[in-house]
Amino acid sequence: MNTEGPLTPLRFDPILKRLIWGGRRLGDLLHKPIGPESDYAESWELSDHRHGRSVVRGGPLDGSTLHDLVVGRGPELLGPGLAPRDQFPLLVKFIDANRVLSVQVHPDDAQGRRLADDNGKNESWVVIAADPGSRIYAGLKEGVTRPRFAEALGSGRVEEFLHSFEPTPGDCIHIPAGTVHAIGAGVMLAEVQQMSDATFRVFDWGRLGPDGRPRQLHVAEALEVTDFSGGPVDPVRTRPEPMEGGTLEHLVRCPYFLLDRLRVTGPASVGAADRSRFTALVGLGGSASVSYGGESYPVGLGETLLLPASIGSCTMTAEAGEATVLACTLP
Repeated sequence: MNTEGPLTPLRFDPILKRLIWGGRRLGDLLHKPIGPESDYAESWELSDHRHGRSVVRGGPLDGSTLHDLVVGRGPELLGPGLAPRDQFPLLVKFIDANRVLSVQVHPDDAQGRRLADDNGKNESWVVIAADPGSRIYAGLKEGVTRPRFAEALGSGRVEEFLHSFEPTPGDCIHIPAGTVHAIGAGVMLAEVQQMSDATFRVFDWGRLGPDGRPRQLHVAEALEVTDFSGGPVDPVRTRPEPMEGGTLEHLVRCPYFLLDRLRVTGPASVGAADRSRFTALVGLGGSASVSYGGESYPVGLGETLLLPASIGSCTMTAEAGEATVLACTLP
């Protein structure tokens, strides 16, 4: 495995996940290499999880895994203050909800280790597309207690206890661990989360899995990890700030990641100038490119690029008009 070449901006092969609620927009809209099936649900763009590890595509480190780079070259990749680690800290993915996802909840770190042999899972969504009438379910309505919710689970009356709203492209929704949630049919989004695949399924709308049987629920675990004090969750409210080459929105600030949205109209600086930490860039609209070492690295809709800490800041330029890009790193 080649991990000795120079670190440059890194692109990875997508890891495609087929699930019963998926569709075809990962290929049709984001140009992922899907097959003829109609159940492509997720594209894991950056992953260092046992359920899928990203592999570098192209460049001097072609074929290396993200995991090998984290373990072998952690200070250069992550940042000198963020290494050593034995796992990349974030999972970046695109999700196509052709059908509504199950109602689910994620554990915090301690619960994840105890109940799922995994990390906890705090996550944030940025909506790319939403059909008219689609829904996001995020949090329980005010006043819902554990006994009331447990009774609803037993009677199949879960939806009436869920806070929901019709999403708009561009909405950012932050889902802390312990928040009951579901992505409704017709929604496509980008997700940034802790490196975890710990999910407890609360309710599955009465449907059957591919084997003709109801999919497994995790009611006891879900009731244990649900934060009944959390209440409803709505899209975050931000105000764009001017920056050189466009505007910047601070979407999410949490202990696990920082998430910004850049709308770029001219040359803009991306990456950590002090080489203290990595930056993951996720293209949400338009077409942009990052310049480094005389090379150009595209970041268009559906493309993800990892800037290692050691390369410092780079210049990103919109190819035509405006490009929208998420920038994510650690606090």
